[in-house]
Amino acid sequence: MFENIQEVLVALWHQDFNALLAPGSAVFIYLIITAFIGLESGFLPAAPLPCDSIVVLSGTLAAVGVLHPVVAVLLLVFAASIGSWLAFCQGRWLNRLPRVSRWLSQVPPSTLKNVDTLLNRHGLIALFCARFVPGARSITPMMMGARLHDASRFHWFSWPSATLWVCLLSGIGFLLPALPEPLSRVATTGLILAPVVSITIPILALLVMRFKKAPRTSTLASGDL
Repeated sequence: MFENIQEVLVALWHQDFNALLAPGSAVFIYLIITAFIGLESGFLPAAPLPCDSIVVLSGTLAAVGVLHPVVAVLLLVFAASIGSWLAFCQGRWLNRLPRVSRWLSQVPPSTLKNVDTLLNRHGLIALFCARFVPGARSITPMMMGARLHDASRFHWFSWPSATLWVCLLSGIGFLLPALPEPLSRVATTGLILAPVVSITIPILALLVMRFKKAPRTSTLASGDL
């Protein structure tokens, strides 16, 4: 079984459709894509997983007959929603830790009130936009878990946003085989690189902010001397 899973993983990475068309491979593909989406949506350390590309590839596999489109979409929506629910539960648990409570107590009450208002009014848009950014897919539900007290309201945000995200990306993947080969290759390359770019930009922004603050800190320290 583990050998079959490894073979399917390699075939998915190389997009080897001939290997993926092998009898019995569809079951392992369903298991792998569901596990990847669930882990990446629920746990921050799984952010490097290329889940956007996996959703697009699932649509392509459905277009060529490897997967059933309805089953693939339902599994991906279920995995994304349950993963977000796990992240939401982590946010509630973190909110109970004394250190986190001390951090929140230092935030002005007006700021926390504005955050709560934004989450309640625009939670669906926030979750939908966050699903396109690796890392934000799990951080945003955590923030909601720390601030939202109505779990049913979170589910109202989570399931529609997951459905829109999966349908949009898998729909793009479903249309790729119908494009001319050069255009399809360019589109596939762009979709694969998009998650890498989206996670690289915030990291670079944080590094730039850190380096900008470093000279100020050293200047203040020398002035005190």
